[in-house]
Amino acid sequence: MSKERSHSSDTVTWAGMIGDLSLAVVKGAVGYFGGSKALLGDALYSASDAVSALNRLIPRRMSVKRRGRAVLPSRSYRTEPLFAVIFAVLVLMGGLQIAIASIREMASGTIEIPHPFTLIAIFVSLAVKEAVFQLQYRYSKKQSDGSHTAYAEEHRFSLYTSLTVCIGVFLSVLGDNLQWKAMMYMDPVSALIVAALVLRKGYLMIVKSVYGTLAEETEQEDALNFIETVQRVHGIITVDDLKAKEQGHYVTVDLKISVNPRITVLEANEIAERAKKLLMNRFVHISDVNIQVVPYDPGYPYKSNHHLTDSDMPTLIQ
Repeated sequence: MSKERSHSSDTVTWAGMIGDLSLAVVKGAVGYFGGSKALLGDALYSASDAVSALNRLIPRRMSVKRRGRAVLPSRSYRTEPLFAVIFAVLVLMGGLQIAIASIREMASGTIEIPHPFTLIAIFVSLAVKEAVFQLQYRYSKKQSDGSHTAYAEEHRFSLYTSLTVCIGVFLSVLGDNLQWKAMMYMDPVSALIVAALVLRKGYLMIVKSVYGTLAEETEQEDALNFIETVQRVHGIITVDDLKAKEQGHYVTVDLKISVNPRITVLEANEIAERAKKLLMNRFVHISDVNIQVVPYDPGYPYKSNHHLTDSDMPTLIQ
């Protein structure tokens, strides 16, 4: 059930990423051929949204394995892959380039009026973006995985960017038709505002990548707290493995615990249920806990008491 829900969540995230990437290509092409620098900036912002969605598909994990000795948590996957850092730098460079081109255009007084068909592309992109956002937000809200807040935050600034472009292009085209020169400057002005939003996006991507080690230290502390809490449950002998996956502001925990091999399956399930309830009540940011119960095996050269009763051979010389 948990795997199916995770697969569906990944599918929704993939849909958003492909949608943002497609919008970036369409906006970029229309902005280039339609002569709208603001729309080019909007295309760059949509591309950065696609990269952010891809980063969510590479979740932050922390893993702890304990059998006889404690091992500090280690991250199986990096939160931000290397290409995300490189792309963030490209986003900053692109935002600076758009800002410089807009300032030069306004300073020269030679304004390039966007083609009217760019308005159609903007309205279509707004409709598609809103439809994808509603799909992601409603699904995340239904699953209660905490990702809906991240979707809403990203969509808000993406909407600000697109609306700024829409207003700028519309006023620029209207000013050209009415021969109001002041309104013709609205496309480069909106491009300057969009460039600022793009620079903000690139900066946040870099900050999130560079300071990922701080988040890793926090994860290590959380994982150790999880283990200490679970070990308080009566009936649990050891915590063999712990994996925690972040999904938005919430965490999903996978546990592997060892119990007395002579208890019944029902008793083992009751122990696992107590451990789950304790974790979810103690840590409010945990959304789900999956526990695997295995019989405790001390391994060679140690023996447990149940081996003695099952053995037919005497252990002392008669």
